[in-house]
Amino acid sequence: MFHITILTVGRLKESYLAAGLTEYLKRLSAYARVRIVEVEKEGFTEKLTPSGREKIKKIEGARLLSRIQEGTFLIALDAKGKMLSSEEMAAFLEKIALQGKSRITFVIGGPLGISQPVLERADFKLSFSRLTFPHQLMRLILLEQLYRWFKIARGETYHF
Repeated sequence: MFHITILTVGRLKESYLAAGLTEYLKRLSAYARVRIVEVEKEGFTEKLTPSGREKIKKIEGARLLSRIQEGTFLIALDAKGKMLSSEEMAAFLEKIALQGKSRITFVIGGPLGISQPVLERADFKLSFSRLTFPHQLMRLILLEQLYRWFKIARGETYHF
């Protein structure tokens, strides 16, 4: 059984997203142990210099790195990462499992993205789209896709 951690910056505030997370966590319990770990989001104003943006990403990145467990396969959600179809991602997870890697951590950065040290630590960089999604909504999208990937891998039907 997979042990999946979703490591993310900031607290979830929207009740409608929390309800969706609860539903998908319940569905996923048949396939994997999934937990969500939040690290503190660094506050900032909208008018940041490029160096100010990097400083905040570095602080948040250090918080993320401190929570990554030894031996986990780290997948960073990054707009510049590799795009895979749902079927390709299901096959990728099966390949990881066959290599004996049952602990997987997905990392979702804050509003400014993921720091370079976290990206360098990642074993794989995954892009869901060329579009930008709010980091809190990305949690729900990731959980839905995890559920879809497990259904595909087991040959079970799921609405497409």
